[in-house]
Amino acid sequence: MDIRVSGRKTTVTDALRAHVTEKIADALKVFDIEPMTVDAVLRYEKNPSNPQPAIVEVTLRVRKSVIRAVEHGADMYAAIDLAAEKVERQLRKYKTKVVDMRQQGASAAQVVPVQRVEDLADLLVPEDQDDQLVREKIIEITPMSEEQALVQIDLLGHDFYVFENDATGLINVVYHRKNGGYGIIKPKLESPDE
Repeated sequence: MDIRVSGRKTTVTDALRAHVTEKIADALKVFDIEPMTVDAVLRYEKNPSNPQPAIVEVTLRVRKSVIRAVEHGADMYAAIDLAAEKVERQLRKYKTKVVDMRQQGASAAQVVPVQRVEDLADLLVPEDQDDQLVREKIIEITPMSEEQALVQIDLLGHDFYVFENDATGLINVVYHRKNGGYGIIKPKLESPDE
């Protein structure tokens, strides 16, 4: 198992590195499979009014899945402990979903029909709000099933997840709906006679 520890605008001491390695390795015993890589980034937020300036970001890559945990603490050791506990919970959740999917087969997730959007302008942000692009993120698009994408969205804790549908080869987006459940956005396929 590969655990990489780095600091963002902070120095990572040998004691901190050893503490991260020990705590994260203990958390990973829940679901010890190979290949598994772990990136831990330690940083401090420089806001004097923040009572928990220490931040630990842990990104775990296991079998085409990404598990992410971010925790804040009063000091770096407390934040590391909290992050290790969160990684352990996330791994338990991942392990449960993987086992459930194997036992129940592909019918484990129910796909609810998506409501048709007549006008894309309804989805846009109103003009009176800020309309500047403030961040660009490059992602790896991985072929997977819709069920696997639902597992990923839960593990990452994001509101949406972009993936390549392994059945169609097209880019799809799954997302959390405000009223509960999930939705999926699929591109419309045009037939040659249209």
